[in-house]
Formats: sequence, C-alpha cells, structure tokens
Amino acid sequence: MELTEGVFVTHHGGKDTVTGSCHELSINGSSILIDCGLFQGADALGSRLDISFSLSSVRALVLTHAHIDHIGRLPWLFAAGFRGPIYCTQATAHLVPLMLEDGLKLQLNLNAAARGRILDLITRHLHPVRYQEWMPVKDTGHGYFTYLRFQHAGHILGSAYVEIKLPNKEVVVFSGDLGPAQTPLLPDPKPPQRADYLFLESTYGNKRHESPATRSQRLRKIVDRSLADGGAILIPAFSVGRTQELIYDFEQLLFENKVSSRLPIILDSPMAAKVTKAYRQYRKLWSKEAKRHIQNGRHPLNFEQCVVVDSHRDHMRILNRLASSGEPAIVLAASGMCQGGRITNYLKALLPDERTDVVFCGYQASGTLGRAIQSGQRHVEIDGETVRVNAAIHSMSGYSAHADKQDLMSFVAGCASELKQLHLIHGESESKNELASNFKSVFPLVPVIC
Repeated sequence: MELTEGVFVTHHGGKDTVTGSCHELSINGSSILIDCGLFQGADALGSRLDISFSLSSVRALVLTHAHIDHIGRLPWLFAAGFRGPIYCTQATAHLVPLMLEDGLKLQLNLNAAARGRILDLITRHLHPVRYQEWMPVKDTGHGYFTYLRFQHAGHILGSAYVEIKLPNKEVVVFSGDLGPAQTPLLPDPKPPQRADYLFLESTYGNKRHESPATRSQRLRKIVDRSLADGGAILIPAFSVGRTQELIYDFEQLLFENKVSSRLPIILDSPMAAKVTKAYRQYRKLWSKEAKRHIQNGRHPLNFEQCVVVDSHRDHMRILNRLASSGEPAIVLAASGMCQGGRITNYLKALLPDERTDVVFCGYQASGTLGRAIQSGQRHVEIDGETVRVNAAIHSMSGYSAHADKQDLMSFVAGCASELKQLHLIHGESESKNELASNFKSVFPLVPVIC
C-alpha cells in the first residue's frame, strides 16, 4: 500500500492476525522491517517459518519488543541472508536472546551448541537505542535514508512504539503492542507528538478491561476460595510481562495482609525467572509507584514467599505433591496460551479436580489449548490424552498487557490533529471492525483503513 509518493507498506504478518507481526516500510526503494514474529495458534496453520519475501532492499530490522510473536522468526530471517542492524531498546536487547533460546529449544529441539551459534550471530547485530533519541538508518552506499525513534509503549519491559521520519518530514508510527493505562509496574504509553500515518494494534479494540483495583479484588477472592476449599490456583502466565505483574500484585496483597503468609506462590518457569531478574535489573523503567516501593524498602519482584522452581526434578516433585494432597498453592507457569511448557503438566494432572482454579490473565489465540479451556470445553486433549475439565475457570482482563478500546481511542486522540491515515492491524476482524466504527464516529476526518 502506498502512503505517499515513494513510500509503501507491505504486511508480511500481523495484519489480520494477533501473531506473526512483520511489516515492511519502503522509502524510495530502501526498506526497514518492523518486527519479525512467529505465528501461533490457528494463525500458524499453513503459515511458513522461512522468509518468503525478498530481502534485497531491507537495510535494517526494528523490534518493538521481545514477545515471540514479534521476534520468533529472527533465526529464519538470518538463514535467508539478513545481516543488517537490529534496532531495539536496551531492555529488549537484553531479553531477545533469552526468548529466542527458549524458542529454539522448543521449536527445533536444537542442542546448546547449535542454539549458541545462532544466538551469537543475532546478538552481534543488535543495536540498543535509548528511548526518545533519533537514530539514523544507513542505506547501502547512499548515506542515511530515514531516522527512527522509540517511545515507551507500556506493554512489557523494553517495549516501544517506533516513530519513523520520512524525507518529506512526515512521520510514520508503528504502535507495536501498546500497554493499558494505570498498570502499577510500568509507565503508561503517551501518544506521539506527531503521526501522519499510524499503524495501530487492535487486539482488544472491542473490549474494556477491568481496572487494576478490580483485578486485585478478584484475585483475592479466588485466593480466599482456594484457602477455604483447598486445591491449586493455576495461572498460565506469559514469561515476559504478565508473570511480573502478577508477582507484583501478590507482593502487594501480602504487604496489606490480604493473603496468608502460609500460601506458597510458586514460579515454575525458568524463563520467567530469568525475565523477572531482568525486570529487577532495569527498574529504572518502572512506574513511579513501583520505584516508591523500592525506596520504601520493599522488594515487589523478589520476596520470601515466592518460590522459584528451576529443575525438572523439583517441578515434578511439586506437581505430584499438589496432585496427591490438594493443598492450596498458587502456581505461575508458562506457556501463557498453554501451548507447551510446564503449565501443561499441571493442567493434565489438576484439571479433573474440581478444587482447582485456572486463571487466564492474557489473550488466548484461536486454536490454542488455552482458548479451548477458556471457552468452556469440558474435555480437552493434552499430550494425546483426553482430559476432563472439572476445574473452575476464570478470565481476568485486568491483567492484559494490551491496551483496550478506550486506551486505543485515547492514544489516537493525542495525535489525531495531523493524522492522514489510521491503519488498524494486529487484530481479529471483529475487534478491528468495531474499533474502526468507533474511530470513524469520533474522528470523521481521519481515513481509517482495516
């Protein structure tokens, strides 16, 4: 699609889906890629991992954040011959190797040496960029052909939306994934000062989330039920973002004496444990509220009652104990959509127990085990076996790492005065169509393209 003379956008993924994000912005014959993510769930059916588009004009890759649906195809991008710079924030550069290593292990079953070679190659091309600083992007033998800048997106640690300056001084903005307002751990995203062409995610364009206060109250009620009736609370948690928000809230409930100090909070995900350590390392990126907790001597992501499980042996020991005893416990384990990882072992063992609670705190893509359980199916298949679902199932939108309809409307309102085109991407059709209708009624002069 042509935006203006000599400027085109081509979508290689993440246009009509919520996974596989990959967009190409071409400026007078040279281009940059924005993200190169993995297709997941139903989006992955029939999708190719190898790079099927030409890289001859691609001069650089820009990463908005480190979720696997935005970075997961990097190994295939390099296999196709890409050797340009990868621009991202400092925290994203820290997280990318962690996330990719986990993906290479699960997807390709590569040994440590093979994973190391791939990660070393990718890491050498990472160029960390500070927030709010313009970065020139080189063309081949022709100086610089564009400039880009990262702004806080509030989605996960290091997440950003990217502003790209065109030769005519117009600005193209790719939102990446925007976070919701008023989350306690990360700062809220602020709209760009100028956006002539905005490519906006629409994951929850037709929904309103619970407030942080409401989510904390609901979480406490589920915990109270578990303490009264026994049984584990299973939370399929994304290693980056959701897990840290949950740990933060559990620490707050403990601080307020609203959760028993006897209740173990089990973090059974080696990847999530590594990411949580990165969150602590980059606490300069936290919200003002979270920084105040640190100043007051609290440790929101590192407290005694949070038990970190590393080895597979300890994982199986805890799983067998919970299955046999029915004692109350809170378990956070990946993967967030239940597509593998240690959470599937817990679900297989504990879904038939009516004392079990399963709490979904994030988007469950179509075709995933998480979506099947969340939608109320009474029998699901795990590792080739049919498992009866007797557990209580809860969905808490207040923990979504994505902006909701009102957040997206507010983001656009902050830059609508000069907006020439608003493109809705990264969303299923129902979400995009409802959001487009809202935008057209509120901003009738802005062309909305979905």
